[in-house]
Amino acid sequence: MTGDFMNDPIGWLEWTGIHMSPWKLIGLTGAFMFGARWLVQFIASRRHGKPVIPRLFWYMSLCGSAMTLSYFVFSQKQDAVGVIQNLFPSFTAAYSLYLDIRHRGWHRDKASH
Repeated sequence: MTGDFMNDPIGWLEWTGIHMSPWKLIGLTGAFMFGARWLVQFIASRRHGKPVIPRLFWYMSLCGSAMTLSYFVFSQKQDAVGVIQNLFPSFTAAYSLYLDIRHRGWHRDKASH
């Protein structure tokens, strides 16, 4: 233990042989969320019978990018490739979410896709 809580392995996972820090858990959760947004988009498109990007897609993009970006910025990883890889999608997701809310309003059910 280095005394750095966020970068130290999570103690209750030691018996499993998994060495995961809180930052790594945040990064993995963000990566999972960013990837799972495609499943959300697929399900929405199947329901509508045409390509659709639901608002949840943009929320998942923004949260997943922010979580993964924070992992690469604040953890011991400090990887510039990871920062750049997640910085640009964060801006794109935030802007797309802004446009979606502006176009369809807060209650998306009242507007068509």
